[in-house]
Amino acid sequence: MKKNEIKKLTKDQMVKNIDKLKKDLFNFRFQKSNGQLTNPSKIKTTKRTIAQLKSKLEGKINA
Repeated sequence: MKKNEIKKLTKDQMVKNIDKLKKDLFNFRFQKSNGQLTNPSKIKTTKRTIAQLKSKLEGKINA
């Protein structure tokens, strides 16, 4: 996700996206261990997106 897209999300949407991305990351790890993952950079980008969402969510909660 791009930063502009993240800014437009509500708290509930952020939480749902974080949960979905965590499930995706879990699946990517299994695919990597089985040698089925075609694009290993997906893991890094997914982790980065989760971190961005969490930081924006924390900012909205504290504001």
